[in-house]
Amino acid sequence: MLTPEDKQRYDRQIMIPGFGEAGQEKLKQAKIVIAGSGGLGSPSAIYLAAAGVGTLRIIDHDKVELSNLNRQVLHWDKDIGRSKVKSAAEKLTQLNGRIRVEAIAQTINDMNVAAMVAGFDVIIDALDNLPTRFLLNKAAIDHGIPFIHGAVYGLEGRAMTIIPGQSACLRCLYQGIPPQEKFPVLGTTPAVIGCIQATEAIKLITGIGVPLTNRLLIYDGFNMKFTELTVNRKKNCEHCGTKKGRQL
Repeated sequence: MLTPEDKQRYDRQIMIPGFGEAGQEKLKQAKIVIAGSGGLGSPSAIYLAAAGVGTLRIIDHDKVELSNLNRQVLHWDKDIGRSKVKSAAEKLTQLNGRIRVEAIAQTINDMNVAAMVAGFDVIIDALDNLPTRFLLNKAAIDHGIPFIHGAVYGLEGRAMTIIPGQSACLRCLYQGIPPQEKFPVLGTTPAVIGCIQATEAIKLITGIGVPLTNRLLIYDGFNMKFTELTVNRKKNCEHCGTKKGRQL
């Protein structure tokens, strides 16, 4: 049940057509995994916390470094050397003391990924490497959990929402695995994409709007434009295709 304080705090979003108090109650009961608390994870987590999502599980094994601070806005000078998830949890609970934040300082791997996501409503992909994204993509499909992909490079960002059994997945989109390398990022780029990911998560939980499924949204900050590419679900996809016994 929403408290009088909830109704006042979230008044402006409750006013959105189709959202209402029922939508806010859904957010209050929702549980979201955010894999990564860096450039993408910071804005995603901030706006999901501000919106009143009941439980946020933040997963990241890294510690805060000085070079993170141009884009990872949950972390400040005083946090250098600290666990990112502890730093993130501290700020998020200060932002909204009514929510629960779970800080998981672990590396996601094929042995623990299922336990990391089981029982959650949405997974936010705020990672910086494709192999771990694929692990999460497969876990999301296996557990029937919507998965919201985001990626950035320089002033370009990408986002796509995956609904298991209904839409193309990350493996349908990406085939090979590029070499791991240090890449450029302007801090505003993950801010844009992270906010899109948070918006998609809120839409899925409350049931409003149209999700970003079977579409890759590309943000071009150099020319300040958005474009879309259609992504088709592949019958032979090793994660969601019919060869895995799944329905198309």
